[in-house]
Amino acid sequence: MHNFENSKILALQGEEKMPQPKVKLVVTGDDFGYCERRNQGIVDCFKAGGISNVSLLVNAVSAEHAAELAKRNHIPIGLHANLSEGLPVSQDLKGSTLLNKDGFFHGKMGFRDVLHSGQLKMSELEAELRAQVNRFCELVGHMPYHMDGHQHVHVLPEVREVFAQVLSDFGITYTRVPIEPGLKFCSFLPSHLRDFNAQVEKDALESIEVFHRHGIRWPDVYLGLSTMGKNMSVSNLKRALDFTLQASLDDSVTSPLIQSSDATTDSYRPVTAELMVHPGYPSQPHQGGCGEGPDDFSQSADRLHELNTLRDPLVLNYYRQQGIHLCAFKDF
Repeated sequence: MHNFENSKILALQGEEKMPQPKVKLVVTGDDFGYCERRNQGIVDCFKAGGISNVSLLVNAVSAEHAAELAKRNHIPIGLHANLSEGLPVSQDLKGSTLLNKDGFFHGKMGFRDVLHSGQLKMSELEAELRAQVNRFCELVGHMPYHMDGHQHVHVLPEVREVFAQVLSDFGITYTRVPIEPGLKFCSFLPSHLRDFNAQVEKDALESIEVFHRHGIRWPDVYLGLSTMGKNMSVSNLKRALDFTLQASLDDSVTSPLIQSSDATTDSYRPVTAELMVHPGYPSQPHQGGCGEGPDDFSQSADRLHELNTLRDPLVLNYYRQQGIHLCAFKDF
């Protein structure tokens, strides 16, 4: 009995001395719902500890399948608002400026072109965003824990104002601000990606004031632009995460993103971060998508490469060694 009591005291002391995490990291699997193979790959990645959160495309053909998998496996889930690929959720958008002549969204770059030309009606965009939130609730049974934009449309000029208002109205607290520390040093990225990412970051930086004004929050650090597809490797993930670990020692790394509303009275607060990823089993031709069939991105072997890298024991051990604790937006 005496030995048992001693061991219990030692165990309690050990618990007290457990170090606090340096980083609370949300690893979000985007495009949940795209197709059943993609869904299953995302679930397998979650079960292996490679991701801790998912983002659902409610207009995707396998969104119901995804929602059921999330419920069954207790996967934290948010909304990946889609204004650029496939069919709309709202039934009231026939002839809408959001759609091309075939009734589909304008596409990743097409959406940006139409927005830039001043032809998009923000009232139609708002109606579609609200319809997607309502559809999410129908599928999942609760409000999204977070909401961001497929292909980063949520930080575009004008869109960000409407997006922020919708989040505020629905009481959705968290979003994504895609500004990645160290991205400008990633010379291994092809020039077209560097140009696109630079524009995404510029738009995101200009969104901060809008999101602040609407009481919306986001993690201190965002990662994922430099680690997509073939660029995801154990060493490259470590390189990206090193910036986050540095932020736990030096607030200047993330000073534009630290939100005063998140500040605590304690002297210590773990850095919060989100890593955007796109794992899964590749889509088969003619299976999946958002109404137009699967795109090359979803059919690429890069999806399986990301899945295997994220669940690599070297990555999972690195998290443990560095005090990186995987969590979800609902844990903040």
